[in-house]
Amino acid sequence: MPTSKLQKIIKLFKKKGVVRPKELERIGVSAVYLNKLYREGILERPSRGIYTLKNARVGEHQTLIEASKRVPQGVVCLLSALQFHKLTTELPFEVWLAIDVRARRPEGDLPPLRICKFSKAALSYGVEKHKIDGAAVKIYSPAKTVADCFKYRNKIGIDVAIEALRAVWSKKKASMDELHKASKVCRVTNVMRPYLETLI
Repeated sequence: MPTSKLQKIIKLFKKKGVVRPKELERIGVSAVYLNKLYREGILERPSRGIYTLKNARVGEHQTLIEASKRVPQGVVCLLSALQFHKLTTELPFEVWLAIDVRARRPEGDLPPLRICKFSKAALSYGVEKHKIDGAAVKIYSPAKTVADCFKYRNKIGIDVAIEALRAVWSKKKASMDELHKASKVCRVTNVMRPYLETLI
């Protein structure tokens, strides 16, 4: 492999951490080099179509980056979003991702995903883009995440939803207005109202 191409590839990995074949093509390098470097032991392939530098320093949110590369249309939600915003003591071993109700479930098993299907309004509301180790990751806002927790309380437990609400309020990560709007989008206004009233 020409040294100039290798340098371009390494520079891209150092900037982004996790790379897909199409990102290599954007810098004018054929994606076939990814497989070559993988076979030579320079790269690792945690999941189909996702590559990382071997022995690269891994940040605490590496699985969120890998999941967002694997499912670009997905949004980090529920327990994974709570963990990112430091609103829970839960440590999910799967990345919780929201996708459109009509979208196909992603294939593959790394990183492990917990897929939740959201309606169009619920999927698009409250999406924030966070830069993590050079990668753009879509994650729901704290207020939207709390409302989602109340909506999916049968999956994650009402105690987790209540803990998240108290944490978001005590850490001033969402206003009452933001929580109310998110509860309307998620159609859990009546469920959340008594808990919101205890905060005032």
